[in-house]
Parts: sequence; structure tokens; C-alpha cells
Amino acid sequence: MDRLKRLMRAAHSVKGAARMVNLDGAVRVAHAMEDCFVAAQQGVIILQPDGVDALLKGVDTLTQIAQPANQDHAAWQQANQAMIDALLAAFAVIKAGAATVTPPVAAPQAPATPAAAPAASAAATHDNAVRVSAESLNRLMGLSGEALVGARWLRPYADALLQVKRRQAELITVLDHLWDIIGGPNLNEYATSLFKDAQRKAGDCRLILGDRLTELEEYDRRTSNLSSRLNREVIASRMRPFADGVHGFQRMVRDLARNLGKDVRMEIRGLTTQVDRDILEKVEAPLNHLLRNALDHGVDTPEERQAAGKPAQATITLEAMHSSGMLSITVSDDGRGVDLERLRGKVVQKGLVTAEMAPQLSDTELLEFLFLPSFSTRDHVTETSGRGVGLDVVHSVMQEMRGVIRTSTQLGKGTRFQMQLPLTLSVIRALLVEIAGEIYAFPLARIDHTLKLDKETIDLVEGRQYFTHNGQHIGIVTANQVLELDDAPHDNEVMSVIIIGDRNHRFGLIVDRFMGERNLVVRPLDSRLGKVRDISAAAFMEDGTPALIVDVDDLLRSIDILVNGGRLNKVSQGAEQETSRGAKRVLVVDDSITIREVERNMLQTRGYDVDVAVDGMDGWNAVRTGRYDLVISDIDMPRMNGIEFVSHIKQDPRLKSIPVMIVSYKDREEDRNRGLEAGADYYITKGSFHDETLLDAVADLIGSA
Repeated sequence: MDRLKRLMRAAHSVKGAARMVNLDGAVRVAHAMEDCFVAAQQGVIILQPDGVDALLKGVDTLTQIAQPANQDHAAWQQANQAMIDALLAAFAVIKAGAATVTPPVAAPQAPATPAAAPAASAAATHDNAVRVSAESLNRLMGLSGEALVGARWLRPYADALLQVKRRQAELITVLDHLWDIIGGPNLNEYATSLFKDAQRKAGDCRLILGDRLTELEEYDRRTSNLSSRLNREVIASRMRPFADGVHGFQRMVRDLARNLGKDVRMEIRGLTTQVDRDILEKVEAPLNHLLRNALDHGVDTPEERQAAGKPAQATITLEAMHSSGMLSITVSDDGRGVDLERLRGKVVQKGLVTAEMAPQLSDTELLEFLFLPSFSTRDHVTETSGRGVGLDVVHSVMQEMRGVIRTSTQLGKGTRFQMQLPLTLSVIRALLVEIAGEIYAFPLARIDHTLKLDKETIDLVEGRQYFTHNGQHIGIVTANQVLELDDAPHDNEVMSVIIIGDRNHRFGLIVDRFMGERNLVVRPLDSRLGKVRDISAAAFMEDGTPALIVDVDDLLRSIDILVNGGRLNKVSQGAEQETSRGAKRVLVVDDSITIREVERNMLQTRGYDVDVAVDGMDGWNAVRTGRYDLVISDIDMPRMNGIEFVSHIKQDPRLKSIPVMIVSYKDREEDRNRGLEAGADYYITKGSFHDETLLDAVADLIGSA
């Protein structure tokens, strides 16, 4: 009843305003709608779904009258007079339907509509409001951040003065001891006067310094408090109630549900929850996709619900709240839920996992497949869904806003999507690390794990290094190489590693050291710089030191380029160059495990450092990413034979100086000439293993180990 009263008053106000500016069409539509609301308020009629459709059409018509497209109001009204007359006739039917309206029945629970938003926000809008541009707010945010940093500079000065005060106390104590030693009747009057004067002035300095230190500490507290309050107020000025971003969802849900033949009630909770304006704008598209997904996939038809013993009317709930320092937005329904076994079959059908692996996937892992591009549980495409785009958009926007989304479901009871987002995009919680002597910040929301890694746990396959974490093989790379900074060898046996990744790849990034977690005020980079590779923004530390905030998505692309180009440096390469300069390194390439192990053992017995590769392609990846003094290769190998392998090495300007030895069963002259023409420096047969021929040839090429 209260909502009907507010709707009636709104229609009355629109009618009066339209009469003042001579919009006759708007006056007639608003007046007819007002009559319908009054009749419903008085209990004369009960608004049915068809009647609500007509009233919503009236709202659309009033909007069109107020903003006619490319024509004046008179021309628009004349062109659309028939539509207005039909609408007025529909309102007359609604109002006159009192005698034919079915007897009142138990009215469904009134949904939480956007009409409640004005009431919810009315108390918050009593104060006068002014328009402020987004650019001005960003500048204010930057200045408040600088003020916050500047205020914290006073603390080091106060600490330094406190240290000076302690030293002065020590000085006075020394002077007192000195007087005890040299003072007495033997000291002349002038010296005694000077000494007493020094003691007195030292005492005066101590008192003055104590007073100034007390004042400075008080000023430091006031300034820090003031700058913190200023910063909080500026951040608060960027906030808007959640209601501002959900105006159209009630109408969208109602219209789409009617088109799909479903009876749906939508509840919106947390309308007054404060949300950063940037987040509120960016979250609109994901929420739209989630609501449409819930309507089409989640909510069942009234007949299906009644057959399952559920109310014919379904409920979709949208809720916003602050939780654990984050903004939590939840979209849930009480529909049919996700059939996890059917989803498991779809995943196997699309070739995303093998049939053997599928039964081992947990429910959470299965639901993650819903967010993959072009993945849909629908067998055919409809106007509403089926292309596998919606949830992919949701996941992408969540990553962009440094948030996460979690899904839970119960078959026959419904599905729940929970988005966790930072309260503001202006302040982030980040892990600070040191890379090549500089400070970098990784948003915590984009970090999977951090750990200390022993070098002994690093393995090598096909020239790529990896380590195993929670049963997964994770490639490893140094941050110095990705960011193109001065290469600092990681000589420590234990390395600091950040695991980052997306749905397709995960990598372990080695940094120099962890520096702890901080809240950072995000400072956008100057637009004249354009897009800085691997960097999204900057921030200032408490002492004014700048820190660059890493763009994790861009960083993953840079790593992928290095991996695909075969240009990743070995993690232990720098340490090996420092600690084992005297040990010659040899790469043995052979597809026979027996031959590989024989050659490895022979060379290691002589003190050489030996790596092995299983074929020519594996050897090519290894020689490009490692440092070797000699390469020993077979000829007949899969993927890339020895002749091609040797040719690749000798055609590479960086690698052509590496000596290459071919060891093969083929001992014909033409085979020997073919290998030497490809660029091999030595050619011997595998029958020479019974004597010292191989070791002598290695010594001839690179000397002793």
C-alpha cells in the first residue's frame, strides 16, 4: 500500500510538471496512471500482470515524451498519437475492470523494487549536493594521498630528535663525571666558571629540546590524524549507494521472465551499501549477465516447480554488503541448480579434460568450467543464452577489478554466485617485493600463493624449468628477465616465489625478497606515457619512495611470449656461472635412454657437468635457454633429427660458437660427411664406447673438466 501511495504521488507530480511545460500527451498519460494507482490503493481493483505491463509501458512512454529522438515534442506527439491513445484505452480498461476483477486472493509477497530506493536514500539526500567531475575527484584522491605520505615524514624526524635528546643526557652525565675527576680547589676560577656554564647550557638545551620534541610529537599526531581523516573523506566522496547501480534490474528481470514464461520475484538487499563509483559502473554488466543466466538456466517454470513441491513463483536475490574488508555482491536463485554430472559430461565432450580425469574433479573445479569462453551447458543457442559469452565476461571483469567470483549449487535447490571485490579501486591491498633493488607491488587478489622454494626442488623437462606445488607442475621464471631489469643471480639456496596465473597458465615468479603487505593509494600513470608494459599504476610508500603496481594480466602475457619464444633463462644459470666456473657443461641429446645414461656416466666420471635431452627438439630448447661448453647429439631422433639440430645451432649467431659432436651408429663415409657439412665439429660412432675415444674427443674439443 505504501508503494502504491508513492507511485500515485509520483504520477501526480509528473502530471503537474508536464502541464507547466504544455506537454499534453504526458499530462493525459500521467493522469490516467494516477487514476489506476488510486483505484488500486483504494482496493477497487487489483493490478494483474497484464495491467502492470501496461503501466510500465506508460513509464516508457513518459520517458520518450520527455526525450524525443531527433524531433521536437509536438512532432513526436503527433507521430505517436495512435500509440498514446491505445495506451490510454488500456488504462481505461484497467480502471473499469473493477466489476470483472476476480475476487481478491492472497497477494504474493511484495518484491523489493527500485521504488524503495528513493525512500531508502531519501535520508541520505537531505543535504545539498553539488556536481563534481570524476577528474577532480581523482586529483583530490592524489593530493590526499600525498598529504598522507607527507604527514608520515614527521615521525622519522621525531625519532631522530628523541635520539639527540638521549645523547644530550649522556653528554650531561659525562660532564658531571668529568667535574668529579678534575674539579676541586686546584682548578682556577675561570675554568670552573666555564665548566659550570657548559653544564648549565647543556641542561638548558636538554629542556628546550624536550619541549620542542613534545610539541613535534603532538603536531605529528594531529597532522597524521587530519591527513587520515581527509583521505577517508575523499574516498567516501567516491562512494555511491548500491541502489544507484541497480535501477533497471527489476524491470529487466520482470520482462525477461514474462518472455520465458516464468513467474519470478526479485529481491534486492543492501540498497544503501556504499560502493565505489568506478566499481558500481563496472559491475553493472556482470550483474546483468548473472541475472539473465539465473533466469534462463537457473529458474524453472511454474509447472516444474509445483511438480517438485516448490512454490510456483521463483525468487532471485541480489544482495550487496561489506564483509571482511571487501564488497560482497551475491546473486542467488531457488531454481533447478546445476546438474554436476551433466556438466562433467559436457567438459569431457568438449575435450577440456579426459574421461579418466573427469571423475576426479571436485565440484568447485567443475563449476570453474562455466566461466570458460564459448562454454555453455545449452545444446542450442537462444536469444538469451547458449553462446558461452556471459560468464566469461563476468570472469574477465572480476579480474580487471582485482576481485574473485565463487559459485555454489545444489541440484533442485538453486545456484549462488558470490563476487568479492575491493571496497574501492583507489586503495589496494598489495604484497611489496624487491626486484633488482626496486620496489614493486602485486595486488593480493591476483596472487595464488607465495612460498620459499629450495633450488633442489626445481626440475627440467624439454628445456623448461618447473617445480611441483599441490600436485601441479608450475613453470618458473625470474622477475628480472620478465621486467627486463638488471639480472641478479639468485645465489641463495632458498628463493622467494610468487605464484600467479589465470585459467590457462600458472607461473612461479622469483623475486629478490618479500617486503610485507601494505594498503596503497593507487596513483594513475601520466597519460602521456601510454600503456607501460607489465605496469598498471604507481603508489607512494610511507617514506615517499615510489612503488610500481604490477599489471598481472600483462605480466602473464609477457611470460607467455618468453615461453613460446624459447627465451627463458634458467633460474640457476647465474649461480652456476659463479660457483662452477671450472666445471665444463655438456649437453647430451639422444632418444635412447641407455645411450644417454652411458654417455652421462662416462662424462660425469671425468668431472664434467652433464645435462640430457630426449630428442632434437628437447635439445634445441635446452641449448637456447642454457649455457653449454659442448653439445653431443645422435642423428636419428623423433621431432627433430640430429642434422637439423646441428644446423639450427650453427645458424644461430649466439650459439654457433658452441662445439658440436655427433655420436651415431652410422659409420658410412657419406653419413660422416653429411654431419660435418651440417656444422658438426666431431663425428664418432657409438661403437667407440668401449675405449677412451669419446672422452678423448671431448677433451680435444673443450679440454679437461
